[in-house]
Amino acid sequence: MLRVAIGAVIVAVSLLAAYWVLLFFSQRSILFPMPPVTGAPPRPPDAQQIWLKTSFGRIEAWYLPAIQSQKGRSPLLIFSHGNGELIDYWPEDFEEPRWWGVGVLLVEYAGYGRSDGSPSQMSITEGMLAAYDWARQHEDVDGSRIIPYGRSLGGGAASALSLKRPVPALIFESSFSSVAAFASGFGAPAFLVRDKFDSVSALRKFTGPVLIMHGDRDDLVPPHHARALAAAGNNVTLTFLPCGHNDCPRPWEDVRVFLGRHGLLEAGTPR
Repeated sequence: MLRVAIGAVIVAVSLLAAYWVLLFFSQRSILFPMPPVTGAPPRPPDAQQIWLKTSFGRIEAWYLPAIQSQKGRSPLLIFSHGNGELIDYWPEDFEEPRWWGVGVLLVEYAGYGRSDGSPSQMSITEGMLAAYDWARQHEDVDGSRIIPYGRSLGGGAASALSLKRPVPALIFESSFSSVAAFASGFGAPAFLVRDKFDSVSALRKFTGPVLIMHGDRDDLVPPHHARALAAAGNNVTLTFLPCGHNDCPRPWEDVRVFLGRHGLLEAGTPR
């Protein structure tokens, strides 16, 4: 019986080790399921195509200027999307804040769409830094009001940017606390994770206001991730939305109130 028990343990350990090896080598294809460009909506006429230079090639971004002008230069939402999305999907959804007098910069990930390179925390962060630096030099953008807005995986990109550049606020939507915490739900230990995107650690260092919005029925990135992010921040507004992960309506009223409360949006009534 002892021999049988030892054999069973060896088999179990071998299966677990094989599973971990499989996860280690396949994790980037799981984390970054790059969708095809074929069939994506066309770039709107008022979206300016930007090519950002990085060490591995060019990253595509679309700049959507404010529709209704504010006094002086406009604040900017620098948006990083979810892992199964493209910037091509998003211009129409961001029309509302543009009417408030807010510009939008949709930043693609390395290897996604028409961008060079391959996705990783390093390449995505480099792309975000290039986007921020481009925005700081734009004549219509108020460099002191560049606000990263990350959805799902994009929350990791937004928090990574906050560690490298001064930003006045952060916005998270349906985002995880870290890839390691997310991967633990699939039986993957933290030491196997190659792209950690540790937003909790980033928020512990961030002193500005943070808006966290999360679906209360999200079964892909459960709500406890939002609570962990909120616990790590210093000045957090946590809002739960009546939705799951990919079916949430655009939470523009929450964003507008948050930006106005912290002096990042001119006073006035949105359209």
